[in-house]
Amino acid sequence: MFENLETCIEPYLDSFEQTYTAENYTARTIVTYRCLTRRFGALLDEADIAPSSLTFECVERLARALPKGPPNRIRLVTIAQRFTKHLIDIGVAQPVPLTEAEITRAALLADFETYLVKQRGLSPRSIPHTVGFARRFLDHRFGEAMPDPGRLRPADAIGFMEHVLASARRDKTVATHVRIFLQYLFGCGATATNLALSVPKTAKRWGARLPRHLSPDGVEAVLASVRDNHRHGARDYAMLLLMARLGLRAAEVIAIQFDDIDWRAGELLVRGKGKLHDRLPIIVEVGDALSRYLREERGPATCRTVFVTHRAPHRPFKDGQIVNAILKDALKATGQKPVTPYVGSHLLRHSLATQLVNTGASLDEVADVLRHRARSSTMIYARLDIDGLRSIAQPWPVAGGAL
Repeated sequence: MFENLETCIEPYLDSFEQTYTAENYTARTIVTYRCLTRRFGALLDEADIAPSSLTFECVERLARALPKGPPNRIRLVTIAQRFTKHLIDIGVAQPVPLTEAEITRAALLADFETYLVKQRGLSPRSIPHTVGFARRFLDHRFGEAMPDPGRLRPADAIGFMEHVLASARRDKTVATHVRIFLQYLFGCGATATNLALSVPKTAKRWGARLPRHLSPDGVEAVLASVRDNHRHGARDYAMLLLMARLGLRAAEVIAIQFDDIDWRAGELLVRGKGKLHDRLPIIVEVGDALSRYLREERGPATCRTVFVTHRAPHRPFKDGQIVNAILKDALKATGQKPVTPYVGSHLLRHSLATQLVNTGASLDEVADVLRHRARSSTMIYARLDIDGLRSIAQPWPVAGGAL
């Protein structure tokens, strides 16, 4: 209906489509986006809004006027936002100028990010997470007002932690992120005292339970379910197999680059925590899974990251949540009840360690496989060695001890 409709956005439609072509979107998808963009142009004509005066606020206002219900409503809003960004990028529309408070906040967060890179040495994966918590902390304390770190008090930090921990989403690192931000504020002279010293530690009850894991049969059922998925089974199977057989973390899986795979030597370079790199052998099963994915499923991506999205523009994943989603769907498909409402990717890593312990591996061997730097990280698996614990357990007194 809107494919041949002439609207005010017509002069900019070709350049907008070229951005999708450059990102390897299919011709069919581009035709759909063209129709949606022209429909958005028709809305602009009805509202008498010129492309040069288009803003994201205009898009939100028009979106509220659309009838609720049809799925295309969400897609139309998404296309409208992308088209608005395109007009800003090519200089047709102008971005809304920032307020003085927004400029001050952006400068503060930019300096904080520089501090994290140059002085704290955080990894590229950790920096956005830490900066994000700093932004949330400023929003929680100051809202849209001018941020004034000198007015911060210990109660502000504690109140923010309570706000985050009371939400449905769990986060065990909130205290660490808040503490780092407060240390930065004290170090740069923004606060008179080091408020980080007043931030309490959050309770960690994970040490009181056994590592949550699947049985060997359960692991194999999950892998088989993912492998048999005709849509994107090769990619998902290779990702889960790296965790189930080599014990990789989700962040390590999505960080694998082509240069990390040495096919001739049969080794994989793992970019681990703390900027530490390890080399692991590529067993035949893992090598076959990687080869099948690269030959049959990987899209025409321009990046060097091995695992990318199936849908154009075939970008790398932002975080390891994709692995959690794959694992959760596989558990549901195999009829297995998740060991916890939150299904994390460490489930396969714990399952590998549990299987090693149950087959007689020592804790040192488990630590080598999982690449633990601290022995305390491996000690949680000592509770799984029931026979070993039984050998050192003292007999229970029947009649009571004698004085």
